[in-house]
Amino acid sequence: MTESRPMRVVILGSGRGSNAEALLRAQAADRLGRARIVQIFSDRPDAGILALGPRFGVPADFVDPAPYKTKLEGAAEEHYITSITASEPDLIVLAGFMRVLKPRLLGAFEGKIVNLHPSLLPVFPGLDGIGQAWRAGVRVTGCTVHLVTGEVDGGPILDQAAVRIDDTDTLETLTQKVHAAEHALLPDVVARIAAHGVAALLPRRR
Repeated sequence: MTESRPMRVVILGSGRGSNAEALLRAQAADRLGRARIVQIFSDRPDAGILALGPRFGVPADFVDPAPYKTKLEGAAEEHYITSITASEPDLIVLAGFMRVLKPRLLGAFEGKIVNLHPSLLPVFPGLDGIGQAWRAGVRVTGCTVHLVTGEVDGGPILDQAAVRIDDTDTLETLTQKVHAAEHALLPDVVARIAAHGVAALLPRRR
């Protein structure tokens, strides 16, 4: 990426794409700064995230992840690396991408992959972060954007947003509150990465 070239962003997702839509809406409203979303990929041919492409004028494609259901490995991993590389990404955003990334892909895009997780990491990593927080009875949860490494949900934290759990909340209302926080946090982090680089958001070493 150079000063004259926008930061090219590729989104990977498996579901309906609400966080991808938040990014695309922010881009349409000129709130992503120098970031430009250039491609959406999904591991599911029926994923709602793919429908966002035509709506926002961004290419959106299914990339076959066979044969595994929860990870990318072997020929499928190489297929993803080739497809992503063709988009010349400066940043890859995992927005509900429900597969474990393996070392070959992580190495191909080292320092360029970020993930959005629905808890205040390092607590409640893994699946169902919102449900984990709800069942634990904590008073505050939230969401985290972090760099992706070989440790699931264990990469360096770039930023977080806290969400208070009120006495009147249900799991459904809490989920809505966390999603709203996600939709605000992710575009903000991407815009700051475009402006200052990933390193500027990393915790400073003492």
